[in-house]
Amino acid sequence: MEDLLHLAAKAAEQNIPWEALEAALSSFAGPMSRTEQYPVYHGEGDVWTHTKMVCEELVRLDAFPNLPEDARQAVFLAALLHDIGKVPTTRWEDGRWRSPRHALTGSKMARQFLWQQHSLCGTPETQQLRETVCHLIRWHSVPPHVIDDPEGKRKLLAIAANGALCPLFTIELLCLLCEADARGRKCDDKVQLLEQLDLCRELAREAGCYHGPFAFPSPHTRYAFLSGREIPPETALYDHTWGEVLLLSGLPGTGKDTWIREHCPGLPMISLDEIRKETGTLPTENQTRVVEIARERARELLRKKQPFVWNATNLSPIIRSRQLQLFTQYHARVRVVYLETPWQEQLLRNAARPDAVAEPVICRMMEELIPPEPKEAHRVDWYCV
Repeated sequence: MEDLLHLAAKAAEQNIPWEALEAALSSFAGPMSRTEQYPVYHGEGDVWTHTKMVCEELVRLDAFPNLPEDARQAVFLAALLHDIGKVPTTRWEDGRWRSPRHALTGSKMARQFLWQQHSLCGTPETQQLRETVCHLIRWHSVPPHVIDDPEGKRKLLAIAANGALCPLFTIELLCLLCEADARGRKCDDKVQLLEQLDLCRELAREAGCYHGPFAFPSPHTRYAFLSGREIPPETALYDHTWGEVLLLSGLPGTGKDTWIREHCPGLPMISLDEIRKETGTLPTENQTRVVEIARERARELLRKKQPFVWNATNLSPIIRSRQLQLFTQYHARVRVVYLETPWQEQLLRNAARPDAVAEPVICRMMEELIPPEPKEAHRVDWYCV
């Protein structure tokens, strides 16, 4: 990974080493060069041609060479990878090339690539750099269109909130990538895109989230507002929650059981692994019964206003939201704890478990991994263990 980071850092010299970068990105560059785009918006042609144009435009922007080195590396890597999601998502539909949800897909692909092939995982520094790249990729389509969105301000505040866990990521850095993305293409609406991007910048400044997360008066207010409640974000809401319920998140082998023993001694624990053992349900079988048993046990504890821990992998926002919504229905204060460890260490830990998960299964699980965001709970923590 040092080589790739070194190449990204060299880009500040405005002399991008494309031959070396294409070798480092051999699994992406070829498929991207064969992926077509709608010529009205991308007259330059294929995705790889566009990507190279974006990177060239990025390093020419006045703000780029003045960024701190880690921010410069992150935004350049994001520019390199921002459209990799178009490779699996592009299809011919209604007389044009479309790439639905390519930004989200691309962020997952980038996470797996940086994590498994380049070991950007398991330490706070590598975690922050990786997730900054992934956030930039995931949200790079939003800024030019946010000004026409009735929920644009709320969306910007939610995106900017990720800076609480990933301080390197800001709306300012995202807009820098978006400007390069707009300039690095052949289209008739380039001027309009850049004007809309400037309006997004102004909206973010007015909302107080351009350089970092908005300063909500309390975690309870932040969670309520980002969950969709119609309140001014600066309002200090009365906190009616009675206690904390923890939800663990992380791939198999990241040490969730150990973390619970060390940090939550004495708290009741609902473990999907334990329920599977009780019911004789294999992880590869239908999990409906396992989850229903777990949710009923959670309801019993919630009715008693008893804090507890929900222990499972909980790798995606959709899976986490099903449990977090249950907890908040009973007015619990919710906390999500996300754990990760270096890739090889994780595989060794998993292999040492009596109920080890096959490595190909872990790789498939990683394809769906999205670390929890601050908007998901009253409190979200990331730990490297």
